[in-house]
Amino acid sequence: MTLLDAPDPRWHEFAQREIDSLIQRIDGLVAVHHVGSTSVPGLPAKPILDLLPVFRDAETKAVAKTQFEALGYEWLGEHGLSGRDYARKFDPKNGKRVVHAHCYVSDHPDITRHLAFRDALRNKATLRAAYTSVKAACASRHPEGGAAYGLCKSEWIDKAEARALARIQETSK
Repeated sequence: MTLLDAPDPRWHEFAQREIDSLIQRIDGLVAVHHVGSTSVPGLPAKPILDLLPVFRDAETKAVAKTQFEALGYEWLGEHGLSGRDYARKFDPKNGKRVVHAHCYVSDHPDITRHLAFRDALRNKATLRAAYTSVKAACASRHPEGGAAYGLCKSEWIDKAEARALARIQETSK
């Protein structure tokens, strides 16, 4: 078993179905973005969708827990990141994790960070190629995935995100 799957063009379709379901059933959502590696065409990834639900305010995010749980999500609260609520969904047929939901209130700076990184990967083939190499090396070192795999990639991601955010700031001047 490998940690990373080859790019699957159906990831976008699967994400859109889940996004539509969340928008229809969760109160207070402003938007739901598809982020993470499955949101970037041509990028190998763990076959888990990363979604970024954005709430209009803290109150609607706080009461969303029961609505997420009704849709089959396990709500874990901040789960180590201040200002984010994290929920995950498992496939009831095989028990595999299929969705991560990183929930934020609309003014949280991590929203811009996630979107900047995603868009930079979508728009720059050289960045995608570099990230593919980093992911492959980390997956080789940490085939079990988890925190060790994430930590292995984190320095590269932090630098790429910082450059993507700097580009946004430059173009908004």
